[in-house]
Amino acid sequence: MFVSVKVKVRTDNTGAIIHMPGLLTPNGLLTPLLDYFLARYLTRSMSWRRKVVRSVELFMDYVQANAAERDTRALFDNFAKRLTAGTFGDDNDDPSGLCWQPRSAPDVANIITDLTLFFEWLSTAQPKSKAGNINPLERGSPYDQMWVDAARLHRRERALLGHLWPKKDDEGKTVRRVQGKRAPTSRKAEPPAFPEERFLDLISDGFRVGRRTNYRNILITLLMHGAGFRPSEPFHLYVEDVVQHPANPRSCIVRIHHPSEGAAPAWWKDPMGKASQPNRERFLSTQFGLRPRNQLDDDREAGWKGCLCDAPNYMEAHWLSPQYGELFWTNWKLYLAQVAREDRDHPFAFINLDREPVGSMFKLPLFNDQHAEACRRIGLVVAKHLGTTPHGHRHAYGRRCKKAGIEPELLRILMHHSSIESQEVYTQPTSGEVEDALQKAALKLSAASTPSTRITSAIPT
Repeated sequence: MFVSVKVKVRTDNTGAIIHMPGLLTPNGLLTPLLDYFLARYLTRSMSWRRKVVRSVELFMDYVQANAAERDTRALFDNFAKRLTAGTFGDDNDDPSGLCWQPRSAPDVANIITDLTLFFEWLSTAQPKSKAGNINPLERGSPYDQMWVDAARLHRRERALLGHLWPKKDDEGKTVRRVQGKRAPTSRKAEPPAFPEERFLDLISDGFRVGRRTNYRNILITLLMHGAGFRPSEPFHLYVEDVVQHPANPRSCIVRIHHPSEGAAPAWWKDPMGKASQPNRERFLSTQFGLRPRNQLDDDREAGWKGCLCDAPNYMEAHWLSPQYGELFWTNWKLYLAQVAREDRDHPFAFINLDREPVGSMFKLPLFNDQHAEACRRIGLVVAKHLGTTPHGHRHAYGRRCKKAGIEPELLRILMHHSSIESQEVYTQPTSGEVEDALQKAALKLSAASTPSTRITSAIPT
């Protein structure tokens, strides 16, 4: 009934086109959603837009399956309940055809947040027309009108979904009609770090098949494990972003620039032949007819999370151990010898070398697959909770920083966190550290001749 699609939007008479996801209804695209994305285009990522489309699609599927429901409050209440408990009855039957399984509390909260923010924007961003009380969105399909009506109701009630609807109790006090699913309170999970003792095995053996060594994948992995970058960030690297370190010729300086706001390469001249230092978005558009990779809507996309830059619009690799920088520089020179033989229609450093089209942008999903193969090649089980997925390397970097005694504010800089709270997952005690602390405490208690000795003697043999 409702299908997520890729949309090209032109907002004026220029040739500029905006790419974004959209939701296709039986009466065409859901235009309020496109308006919402356009309003947030400069501040929100492509992945955020996809998540909102998913949340809106779920809500519309539910409304369609319950078209006879006229009580809007009950509709919102029951939608929140079905997200939490699923749609199957005791007989494992679901006449609605939705066939939803129960969702986790965080997932339900994210869906409700996405919808709440959309309704809040729609209820305030569409003013009445000057000609009267007609909302400019009161046009188009019935599905568009459904969202306008729901937004108007949201504005009147100042609430959206079931767990937010207020009512008055017998004493006239405002209470919540329905509570959202409450998740157990837990300490933050341990970061699933890649096992340090197997990293050199991965570099030396995992990325080698026969006599052929995959220098490109070694370099990407070193940026994550040795400098703490996120898996998507190395895919924004240009060849010009790596230079020999002036103080240590065996090592290098690596700077990953912001996909759009980072400075264009120094060699580039504008179309008038003048030396220019514009941002990378202009450079990509003018020189290659490309958009930054975080704005692409296909498998060439590479995300960019809000981060702390070391200088205007780039992040520098901070090698926790100098050996990682030296290992990177050695492999980088070997890799450039391969790159020099291929033609490229883009400036990105990491390219396809062993499959067509050779020289094209290397893609993050393909790296994830090849990283998994490399892990299996050295006998590791690939699982997120074991730290053997690519993001486990960033966690390993964070754990090493903690063990080295690096202060929180410095750790924030090393890991390019925009907020110091983001590093809490790396600084909390691990389960192993908790057990060590318990053993030390037990030894202290034993040395003090506490009643614990009597407890031990009372255990049946």
